[in-house]
Amino acid sequence: MRILICEDNVLLREGLQRLLIEADHEVVAALPDTRGLGEAVRDQRPDLVILDVRLPPTFTDEGIRAALALRKHWQQLPILVLSQYVEERYATDLIAQSAGALGYLLKDRVADVDEFLDSIDEVGSGGTVLDPEVVSQLLGRRQRDSRLDELTPREREVLELMAEGRSNGAIAKHMFISEGSVEKHISQVFQKLGLQHGASGNRRVLAVLAFLGVEMPEDADDAGGGSA
Repeated sequence: MRILICEDNVLLREGLQRLLIEADHEVVAALPDTRGLGEAVRDQRPDLVILDVRLPPTFTDEGIRAALALRKHWQQLPILVLSQYVEERYATDLIAQSAGALGYLLKDRVADVDEFLDSIDEVGSGGTVLDPEVVSQLLGRRQRDSRLDELTPREREVLELMAEGRSNGAIAKHMFISEGSVEKHISQVFQKLGLQHGASGNRRVLAVLAFLGVEMPEDADDAGGGSA
């Protein structure tokens, strides 16, 4: 996979490069800030962009704003955002305005190499990965969605694991059930949430947004029907 890194911390940036290269990925660019980011994406055509949330010069929301800007030009570009802490407003903005593959992880997750590389693969292949701590905090502040009352406890558990970005196989392993059973649960979740084939956006992402109480903007780009 061709990966572009935008991270101001030189030790973390170089550590990510080494880790990714050892995992047989190609790092096409490693930038210390967002200057030239758009040009690098245009010229290098990466398969995935890894961005820090806080970047120079203000160390506030440069990474999030850069991610949203990339989405406007490359709607399906997989983006993985790294953050030192859970920043709910930034996470919510990015999730709500992103139709393509997305990851939002705390930097502590990088220390678990296997888990981090799994997240890279998941986002790079078009999936969504949210740090469990991000999910937990967003759930604590979510608005009540009455459609969720229709879900069985098993379906809610599947949806929560989906919100963490787990694949059907990973959900099956965690719940000690078959992948076929997971697919049936997900189909029921889609049906009860009113997410039919042809709905605007990826149904898996829309289901997660409903679970987290994040409102999808009316002008969200159509990312295709999405399957279970």
